Amino acid sequence: MKTLIVHAHPEPQSLNGSLTGLAVATLESAGHEVRVSDLYAMGWKAVVDAADYGPHASSPLLIARDSGRAFDAGDLTPDVRAEQEKLLWADTVILQFPLWWYSMPAILKGWVDRVFTFHFAYGVGEHSATRYGDRFGEGTLAGRRALLSVTVGGPESHYAARGINGPIEDLLFPIHHGILYYPGIEVLPPFVVHGTDRLTAEEYADVAKAWEQRLLTLESTEPIAFRRQNSGDYEIPSLHLREGLEPGGRSGFGLHVRG
Repeated sequence: MKTLIVHAHPEPQSLNGSLTGLAVATLESAGHEVRVSDLYAMGWKAVVDAADYGPHASSPLLIARDSGRAFDAGDLTPDVRAEQEKLLWADTVILQFPLWWYSMPAILKGWVDRVFTFHFAYGVGEHSATRYGDRFGEGTLAGRRALLSVTVGGPESHYAARGINGPIEDLLFPIHHGILYYPGIEVLPPFVVHGTDRLTAEEYADVAKAWEQRLLTLESTEPIAFRRQNSGDYEIPSLHLREGLEPGGRSGFGLHVRG
């Protein structure tokens, strides 16, 4: 197995740093290949601008069109091309990050914004009256798996079904479904560590053991059963879920997971 870990925390001695280091050691000891994109250590540029697309940047800047032209011509900046090549190399992608303001850190979102370009992560496949492109289960990155490893400051009860912050599954849905599943990556259930601000050494030992177990079972873990866009579950071109497919009266984000 070839694994890309995208690490997004500014402090190397943080819990996130420890989990990334443990992931590398565990996977390599099991005979797997690992590459790490440590975004803060790389000084990753987190904002999209005209410089990303060189001679293909228009005025006014049109992100989708211009990024697609630069991708097609092989003229994306070297840092973006390198990350795209890592994604194509990998069988498995792990995003390691702290939950900040209910989402990923800006530097990681900037990695997505710049790396997931038109004609690479979206805008691929047939677009017609019966098919709306290769996405949500199909696309350039199909055949790969992804796992979010997320550290959360608050206790687990705050992120439960009736918790004030909302269910963690809902908070992560835009990343799981809208970023990873969109270009075809199968998404595994997340590894979430709660209460990280008060984590004791004894509790960390339990976290480390659980993390090792998840890492060693990546290949056998069943992915979240998101519905494929072109499976027949959605009407084309409205992309509304067909009537009668609501599992157990489910609503909201849960509609898009098979029962």
